[in-house]
Amino acid sequence: MKPQTPDLHDYPHSKSMRKVALTALAGTSVEWYDFFLYATAAALVFPVAFFPESTPTMGLILSFGTFAFGFIARPLGGIIFGHWGDKVGRKKTLVIALVLMGTASTLIGLLPTYASIGIAAPILLSILRFAQGLAIGGQWGGAMLLVTESAPDNKRGHYGAYAQAGAPVGVILANLSFILISSLVSEQFFIMWGWRIPFLASVVLIAISMYMQLHMEDTEAFKELEERKSKLDQESGPKVSIERSPILHAMSRYPRQILLAAGAFLSVQVTFYILIGFVLAYGSDPNGAAMTRENLLMAVLIGSAMQIVAQFLAAGYSDRHGRRGVFIFGAALLGLWGFILFPLIDTGNFWLTVFGISGGLVFVGMMYGPQAAFYTELFGTEVRYSGVSLGYQLGAIVGGAFAPTIATALWRESTIGIFGVSIYIAFASIGTIASVMLLTETFQSSLHEA
Repeated sequence: MKPQTPDLHDYPHSKSMRKVALTALAGTSVEWYDFFLYATAAALVFPVAFFPESTPTMGLILSFGTFAFGFIARPLGGIIFGHWGDKVGRKKTLVIALVLMGTASTLIGLLPTYASIGIAAPILLSILRFAQGLAIGGQWGGAMLLVTESAPDNKRGHYGAYAQAGAPVGVILANLSFILISSLVSEQFFIMWGWRIPFLASVVLIAISMYMQLHMEDTEAFKELEERKSKLDQESGPKVSIERSPILHAMSRYPRQILLAAGAFLSVQVTFYILIGFVLAYGSDPNGAAMTRENLLMAVLIGSAMQIVAQFLAAGYSDRHGRRGVFIFGAALLGLWGFILFPLIDTGNFWLTVFGISGGLVFVGMMYGPQAAFYTELFGTEVRYSGVSLGYQLGAIVGGAFAPTIATALWRESTIGIFGVSIYIAFASIGTIASVMLLTETFQSSLHEA
């Protein structure tokens, strides 16, 4: 019998749980590093490398447009990988997603620019970005379930935060790589070749994938489900237990939860990609704050470190007091912070910019930390991979796909300028609050009963 209040060191499977949590953290960190590396390059390099014949504004919009292309693929990735994750297991499906991401990102680092092959360059860039989107669409559900389905009931938020920490860690790694390369080479070399080095380093993700395949087991919840299916086959015969597609089953059984999970993700996605992508272009604008690329990358790096702390604190709090309250509070603070963020950046002061970006990412962390456990608890085991992937990725495409592009258009083309971006953040926060309020509290549920 499981103890009621297991401690990390007393829990019978604590060593295995630590291994699962740290491996998931390593895998998701490098996976998100690849995905976010593209966001940084889209703001700083790709307008020149792949859209040199466009005006600066149009080049930036087109570059962020290819960034959005990865989001269009994410729901499709969620459907494909969710189906197989519920059919053959969390681990195998996650490994395939990680290999796909590592391969696509490495190939981006080898891609010729517009100067070499013309219009084929941005087309190939978009195809590889689409592959990244497919991979991230499958990765999140697998990594998150590998942790939360293995965790004790009253530690799901805490352990789920390890998988969630991969996102800010990925931002830190991506920014560090660009800061390091920028400091070691000339501006001309960086634009021509230097930006490729961080992408080529993505090959390490394939090695992590092989480790997971050889040394990790699937989750207890999935293995229990397989045992029940096997028992049913033995009692009733295999013909009786013919199953529907997990995706179709999830959509018919949990349509409300999928849509509300997507809505709950809006504020996180809109603001997160504005904070890690759009602000790099806005803060370095020569007609505005005109901060250096290195200072802006460092500000995002510091803010991402603060986000990791916020995620673990919020996730731990949600294990004791529930997921919904801390989620709603984070969205409300973020909606207000959007009106403070840009005046702080406009000062051109490094530490005020750090304060602005860090505040936003901390409030994002208050939602993103408990999210893994929250979404896990919304669905039954037999369709959980499909359900969480659909909810998460639908929210990602609606909220994050065009956030930098919309923000750029509001800033450069609207009559109210950057104030329009603050309003955009506020509306996304309202959508998140409304969606979470319509979901039920889940933190005391049992995944084994589900």
